[in-house]
Amino acid sequence: MRADHRRGRSRRNAVMAVTALLAGGGGLVAVNYAANASDVTATTPTTRSAQTISCPDVKGKLPAVPQQAQAEVDRNLQLLDRQIAEANQRLVDTRGQGGPNFVQNAILGPLTDKRKATVDRIAIAIGRTAAKPTGLDALAVCNLGLDAPGTQTSGAGSTSQSPGGAQDDGSNTGQQGNGAGAAGQSNDGPTAADFVDITEVAPNVPKVRRQAGASTGAFTSRCGVNKQGQHNSDNDIVAPGVSNGAHHVHDYVGNRKVDFNSTNESLSAEGTSCTNGDQSAYYWPVLRDTTRQGPDANALGGGAEGNRGAILVPATVTITYQGSPTGKVVAMPRFLRIITGDAKAFTNGTKNANAHWSCTGFESKVQLTDKYPICPGGSKVVRSFAFQSCWDGRNIDSADHRSHVAFADANGNCARGFKAIPQLTMRLTYKTPAAPNFAVDGFQGQQHNAITDHNDFINVMNDRLMSQAVSCINSGRRCG
Repeated sequence: MRADHRRGRSRRNAVMAVTALLAGGGGLVAVNYAANASDVTATTPTTRSAQTISCPDVKGKLPAVPQQAQAEVDRNLQLLDRQIAEANQRLVDTRGQGGPNFVQNAILGPLTDKRKATVDRIAIAIGRTAAKPTGLDALAVCNLGLDAPGTQTSGAGSTSQSPGGAQDDGSNTGQQGNGAGAAGQSNDGPTAADFVDITEVAPNVPKVRRQAGASTGAFTSRCGVNKQGQHNSDNDIVAPGVSNGAHHVHDYVGNRKVDFNSTNESLSAEGTSCTNGDQSAYYWPVLRDTTRQGPDANALGGGAEGNRGAILVPATVTITYQGSPTGKVVAMPRFLRIITGDAKAFTNGTKNANAHWSCTGFESKVQLTDKYPICPGGSKVVRSFAFQSCWDGRNIDSADHRSHVAFADANGNCARGFKAIPQLTMRLTYKTPAAPNFAVDGFQGQQHNAITDHNDFINVMNDRLMSQAVSCINSGRRCG
């Protein structure tokens, strides 16, 4: 495969002339390369000598941007440019791959989804202080066509690669190759615009109604706050066997040894920080004080990949399993793996995002998704997670690490074929420095945006403990 890759790269270097025109926030962007027979799909005629990706100009279609929103709008306009550049590079890198509709399904479709999420953020930013613009979604759709005259030629390296490479399951997937060349890159966020005074946010937390027969109990695992500093930048769920597979640092509680070499057998043989013997692996990206230098300032996963600052130890970590508002729950299978949230939600869009930020004293009223909270004096920052609570009844994992589990619908019901399991919920509190001087670890290019927060879980409870948890939840008791 390496020889093929080298030959493919040499062939590209010999025959391609990559050009890119970044027209101020999502305007026309084109990439050219000499076509051959293997480039032909249902959307690429054989008579064409070059291809281009063309996207509507967003900046030129915006109304007057309020001063308060200008920084956030500008940042998202730049992101639109990067998204098209990345798609252009993927068009080049995948030349000759796939069959009919490959370009549409693998490049143009995902690009449209990312652009929709970005133009939506632009509309929201403007709408906070002025009339929210409508119709921007129509500007998200890009097309493949003939080369546009007058494009500005630049090297292939002018396009910015998406962190982690092409393999992206839409979660916190870590990939080999992200570390190369990362050292020395500047931190890409957050900015002051990524923070909001929580006292100025209107209540937005809906009330959940329980039906007759709901499982109202709860089971708690007390696992500490990781004062011992169990950290690494691995991710055994999405990148097993790959050192630094996450490209950002994780906090761990529960199982004492979780890394890229972990297996079901090794996890079940390890000790735990949980007082009830729960050997499950609970992990999430660290939160950092960006005013101080951390010990990993030059390390992969840390400062060398844009995650700078001193790691903050949570003040509290609360792990609770809750029931279903519509009925009883069944036991989770041992070694079930669940990811909640999306570490690349800033560019992927909100489909899999599940970030919740708040402040102590405000949680029942206000939850933020794409902003960090500025908390009043005496109040702590809160990160909370509610995992998927429906299981397909068969698999402990899936290829995308999502399909085997799902969220219940708005009424609390699982989809046909799925069973309600105890819902893992986690609540982390922090004493942070003043905004904007803290940030969650993440992939480069994700701006350390609050919406990228995510959490990972491997159930390693033994059958007896899981049975105890289910009994407590279904009988309306509180245990643990």
